[in-house]
Amino acid sequence: MRVTVLGAGVVGVTSAWYLAAEGHEVTVIDRQPQPAQETSFANGGQISVSHAEPWANPRAPLKALQWLGREDAPLLWRLRADPAQWAWGLRFLRECTAARARANLGAIVRLGLASRAALQGLRRELALEYDHLERGILHFYTDPGEFEHALPQAALMREFGCERVPQTAAQCLAIEPALAGSRLPVVGGTYTASDESGDARRFTEALARHAAARGVRFRQGETVQALLREGGRLSGVRLVSGEILAADLTVLALGSYSPLLLRPLGLRLPVYPAKGYSATLGLPDGAIAPTVSLTDDGYKIVISRLGRSLRVAGTAEFNGYDTSLNPARCAALLHRIGEIFPALARVSEVSYWAGLRPATPGNVPLIGDMAGAGLAGLWLNTGHGTLGWTLACGSARLLADLVAGRDPGLDAAPYRL
Repeated sequence: MRVTVLGAGVVGVTSAWYLAAEGHEVTVIDRQPQPAQETSFANGGQISVSHAEPWANPRAPLKALQWLGREDAPLLWRLRADPAQWAWGLRFLRECTAARARANLGAIVRLGLASRAALQGLRRELALEYDHLERGILHFYTDPGEFEHALPQAALMREFGCERVPQTAAQCLAIEPALAGSRLPVVGGTYTASDESGDARRFTEALARHAAARGVRFRQGETVQALLREGGRLSGVRLVSGEILAADLTVLALGSYSPLLLRPLGLRLPVYPAKGYSATLGLPDGAIAPTVSLTDDGYKIVISRLGRSLRVAGTAEFNGYDTSLNPARCAALLHRIGEIFPALARVSEVSYWAGLRPATPGNVPLIGDMAGAGLAGLWLNTGHGTLGWTLACGSARLLADLVAGRDPGLDAAPYRL
């Protein structure tokens, strides 16, 4: 079939790779001059199945209220005259029950485990290099209450197959000795030895090169203006240039921008942008910095070693499609790093970035066809929130299996719109 993939981030490029492997004629369209220039550009760098706890959980509404008005809050909700924001927020609240949170966590973990295995297979097959480290991910806690909350969550993840194992404070320091210098003592943690870290941008760029060699056509610097509908089927897309590209199948992998193309067709996609921030620190020789990827659950940030750099990323700001940098939130990242790794407070080489993560109310991505919504020929692979890098390969393989009519070995129902 002729397949058009909209979006050249990590989700779009992996989708193109697996669909091309099925023998389809694949074209990728993206408005940026090269792949991975938006949400995949400078994210947290973690392949973190252990980070599967949904934002929507029974504790979330109270925490969100406590953080209202704080510019440096881990989750900042800016009220806007935006019906999409309010509709998303109401759906988020419905996902905050214990039963929904458990179901969503299970769906994320199952897809995450499949995705991590797929990524490892691709890395071996193509000898991909992207500053990856296979040293696990350590969730550490400096607040006893947060640590106590983490233990039943870790037990639940183990039920679903993710080996997130509790650790004492001493065990945390043995796993990552750089934590010994923290101004706030580590009280405990959980460790997932099978999780990984690596640079999503470098991975996406490398896979795009292999995809191009396989025959995938990349049309970078091209912007999609509209989806074209004929009856109950999508016939193709129109570019801003006026060119019309027909396709047998179109994959919508535009992250936070996916809903904008569907609105003119009268379809509402429950995806809203959650702006995340990152700071990338250039590490001088001899710097006391972690080499194990870390998650600071209390502050909702992740820390990953990427070659000679340290990536610190996290927080969520619900403020529409604004991508500007908020100095207070940038400063909060460095302040926390200075508390945990005091020697790094003096690092002078720091670059900041913000990107829009496509969040669904329950944090479960949307993968599957839109025929049930009256738009045959259009497939979704979007809504991965903070876990696009973690879930990309598994989502793309699931998509390719569903397109082929094959049993994916994974219940696809939780990911359907």
